[in-house]
Amino acid sequence: MKLHLAFRDAPRTELKGLLVPLDDGRTIVNLSFGISIFDGVQDYALTNADFAATDLAIEMLYLMEAKSAAMEASRRLNLRLEEARIAAEEQAFTDLLTGLKNRRALNAVLERLIAAGEGFAVMHIDLDHFKAVNDSLGHAAGDHVLQVVARIMVQETRSSDMVVRLGGDEFTVVLPDVRSENVLEQIGQRIIDRLEEPIHFKGEVCKVSASIGTVWVQRGDTPSRDGVLANADTALYASKHAGRARHTFYSPTLQGGAGLDPTASD
Repeated sequence: MKLHLAFRDAPRTELKGLLVPLDDGRTIVNLSFGISIFDGVQDYALTNADFAATDLAIEMLYLMEAKSAAMEASRRLNLRLEEARIAAEEQAFTDLLTGLKNRRALNAVLERLIAAGEGFAVMHIDLDHFKAVNDSLGHAAGDHVLQVVARIMVQETRSSDMVVRLGGDEFTVVLPDVRSENVLEQIGQRIIDRLEEPIHFKGEVCKVSASIGTVWVQRGDTPSRDGVLANADTALYASKHAGRARHTFYSPTLQGGAGLDPTASD
């Protein structure tokens, strides 16, 4: 007769075995841990001395320990691979100089917002007088200015906004869930005001400012990604032509009515 037993009290050790009745009325019971041997060894602090030299349980313990070690090594390897994958993906969407998101990340976020039909705004920001900093003080000074500008833009935008460096001295801010034009005006003005403050580099003073062009896409509109970026660019250059250090909102009149409308598909 096959037996399957378990202790009533903790640790509720499970035992398996056979019950064999003898002709004289006596009974032989042979019990073992079975596949629960690993738990039994841990629960009762058993060692090799507790088993017969020929007991196959010893071999099973060795195999179970080897399996546990292999699984732990595999888990650590998979964890390192996952961390490396995440780091590689993050680097692919990050501007290495400033730590901001890059154009690839911008395109991905715009595609997601447009597909979801969500309302959002895009600010295209270009630094005024940045070339003069590079020409007079060198690229190290220019890089320092870009890093300071990046920090300022992060500080002056909302935690839900995404600040992007497109390249050179061009930046973009994506602002989801915008409820009023006043919010955009306030953020744009804070950026302009902060970037007009002198930036110091190795005893020299670097002076730049920011021109901004903004497109506000309403919820339910169906613009194209390229159309939104083109219109933000148009508004930016309207700010440049109006004297720089300005913030302009896009409207079709900026292109004489012939420009792309951010609420229309291509």
